Amino acid sequence: MIWIPITVGAAALQVARNAAQRSIMGGAGPWGATLVRFLFGLPFAAVFAGVAWLATPGAAAHPTAPFWLACAAGAGLQIAATAALLTAMHRSTFALGTAMQQSGLPFALVWGALFFGDHVGPITWAGGLIASAGLAALTWPRGEVVMRRGAVLAGLGSGAVFALSANCFRQASLAFDPAHPAASALVTVMVVQAIQTVGLTSYLAWRNPAALRAVVAAWRHSLGAGFCGAAASGLWFTAMALSPVGPVRAVGVVEMPIAALAGRRLFQERLTALQAVAGLITAVGVVMAALG
Repeated sequence: MIWIPITVGAAALQVARNAAQRSIMGGAGPWGATLVRFLFGLPFAAVFAGVAWLATPGAAAHPTAPFWLACAAGAGLQIAATAALLTAMHRSTFALGTAMQQSGLPFALVWGALFFGDHVGPITWAGGLIASAGLAALTWPRGEVVMRRGAVLAGLGSGAVFALSANCFRQASLAFDPAHPAASALVTVMVVQAIQTVGLTSYLAWRNPAALRAVVAAWRHSLGAGFCGAAASGLWFTAMALSPVGPVRAVGVVEMPIAALAGRRLFQERLTALQAVAGLITAVGVVMAALG
């Protein structure tokens, strides 16, 4: 069950990364802020992978075709999911896009069972669905909702593709060195972030050089985001190497109360009574998914 505290640590670091990225978004735009986690996280990911590999007796690399295929597929799917999420937010609202993205939790369970042979019990399935409902209520926007054509499809698609990319990352970690999941996961993070850095940097250099310059200019803030992002990814990948993605994704929603506390302290944000109730429902689902 060590994957549970590892997942909680990953969620906390992810909140820190998101807070750092938020300060960069204005000048670099959403794609520039997305690049930050890859470009500035890659050096840290390489250090983490090197240290873990050297500190793991008996570690043996198996860079087989399935490993490279899973890394490339996961990297591409994660970028595609980000594009779908940005589209949903653009065609509706930020809050609504975030709410629809929560469909990734049940999709993680479904993809794992259908395509990757994961076996989870009925309590875990029920917990995942309860946590999904709680998350949707927690993040659903209040007041009038503006919904443009294709917003729902893009939002639900982002959740589905994020879940599929996570399962690809799990398969890559298991393929590289299944006997040493932590070292294997950190090497996988390094490879995936290298692929994403090359791909997204090339795209921005072609389509939006100004965003690329803004990312470089904000390097001081970007280093913090890169470190937190690489550390969070390392812990996420390690947890997913130890457990199917569905339960990990369910426990990972502990990020929501952590983010709420951070928002209250850093940005003076407040939760409504309804959101607090939704948070408790989500917590019940998380416990069921973790212990099921």
